[in-house]
Amino acid sequence: MTNPVLSADILTPLAEAAKAWPFEQARALLKRIQKLEEKQGRSKDQPVIFETGYGPSGLPHIGTFGEVVRTTMVMSAFDQLTAGAYTSKLICVSDDMDGMRKVPPHLPQQDMLAQHMQEPLTAIPDPFGTHDSYGDHMNARLCAFLDSFGFEYEFHSATKFYKNGDYDAALLQAAEKFDDIMKVMLPTLGAERQATYSPFLPISPKTGRVLYVPMKNVDAQKGEITFDDEDGTETTLVVTGGNVKLQWKPDFGMRWAALGVDFEMFGKDHQANAPIYSRICKILGNEPPTQYVYELFLDDKGEKISKSKGNGITVEQWLQYAPQESLALFQFQKPRTAKKLHFDVIPKAVDEYLTFLGKFPEEEPARQVENPVWHIHSGNPPTESSPISFALLLNLVSAANADTKEVLWGFISKYAPDATPENTPLLDHLVGFAMEYYQDFVKPTKTYRAPTDQERAALESLAESLESYDGEETGEALQSLVFSVGKEHEFENLRDWFKAIYEVLLGQSQGPRFGGFAALYGVKETAALVRKGLAGELG
Repeated sequence: MTNPVLSADILTPLAEAAKAWPFEQARALLKRIQKLEEKQGRSKDQPVIFETGYGPSGLPHIGTFGEVVRTTMVMSAFDQLTAGAYTSKLICVSDDMDGMRKVPPHLPQQDMLAQHMQEPLTAIPDPFGTHDSYGDHMNARLCAFLDSFGFEYEFHSATKFYKNGDYDAALLQAAEKFDDIMKVMLPTLGAERQATYSPFLPISPKTGRVLYVPMKNVDAQKGEITFDDEDGTETTLVVTGGNVKLQWKPDFGMRWAALGVDFEMFGKDHQANAPIYSRICKILGNEPPTQYVYELFLDDKGEKISKSKGNGITVEQWLQYAPQESLALFQFQKPRTAKKLHFDVIPKAVDEYLTFLGKFPEEEPARQVENPVWHIHSGNPPTESSPISFALLLNLVSAANADTKEVLWGFISKYAPDATPENTPLLDHLVGFAMEYYQDFVKPTKTYRAPTDQERAALESLAESLESYDGEETGEALQSLVFSVGKEHEFENLRDWFKAIYEVLLGQSQGPRFGGFAALYGVKETAALVRKGLAGELG
């Protein structure tokens, strides 16, 4: 089940004032479109184009997911802001006509691929043997990847755009405006590169390779370029029909102009080049889109995550330990702040998602549109949350030494009698995720220690209090009990008392509120756990 959807007459005024960044971008986009309607007569029937680009030299990765999911959030906010007055669509364009500049590691048939250096990716045989070309294979992997998340998008191949004529008008315009484009590009290059630079990259008729060669002549009237092929033969080609492609910076701006892109976001590594893309788009006769720059992720050492280094988390790895929505939340939060993306952030992201989801039904509409789950679920979040946090489930796995979901559900059923795997599927999924995460990241780092004399005395008191306890078995009541024992034994800082509990009983220095854990694990069971810790039987 999902929460009731707000009606347009309520939602649109809220969207106009909302501070969440997707609404900020949606308002900027609407302002751009209204300006074009007023000054250039843009039709309201013209679709609003949201675009993402994809480099198919490697497999889709967490950045691919982030760019699409964030763009989808802006698209949804725009649709809500405008109450459906415009048709909008998301297109994903694969730059599959790029020449292969290096053989990606870990792919099969390395020697075969090495023989096709600088050829367009869609002209290289598929090393996996499943598609017509390497580019086609990677494109299929991208579409399967996006489809697995339920994204709605149109996929397009740059090779087909170049060959089928979709880019022809823009390419002819680029030939006509060749000098203007060169004036934009040359100041950005070193002296050596300036001497040979051309925005046009011809595909050699003889070798099929993408050539980085200077132009001997550009005939705008005929739409032709003349250059020396690899063997020195002077060659003339028309710029249309897939005979050439553009260098990547001019290609970026040309794509905006040719496809009428209205919104695109990209990583900070593109930020310095964004003015170049925009100027070329204008030179080719179109207004550049609304643009949004996001920060790049860092690894646990604070270094930029790189596909080639493999120093980050893949989407597949994240989804092994947590639901997709937690990854979407991580992408939603502070996109313009560099964040560390490593395995330690997963439990926090899961529990933050559960917290936001649990709050949503009780919030006023003005707060709901600021809630991340509104954006994660396109304004229609589910009603189901989880009565148990992911952090508590991790501690339950540890204390129960559980190796099956059934063991954990035995404890959960006593804590939340109405919950079953069937009627709380989210919780059931979290149980499985917690078991996986515990085995791979918590268990290998656990270090139990013996208590100090003060801690031993306090733990003895805690065991006795739990063994004789006959009050409410709620997290709040049991937290008060643990708190009282710590005060009784005169811990100068009660945080040290709770830290001692975790280090002695669970082999870790921190965790969720211990009272909540005791309520979930069971009062008598927690007392027995304390006794085992005192006896040194947990290490």
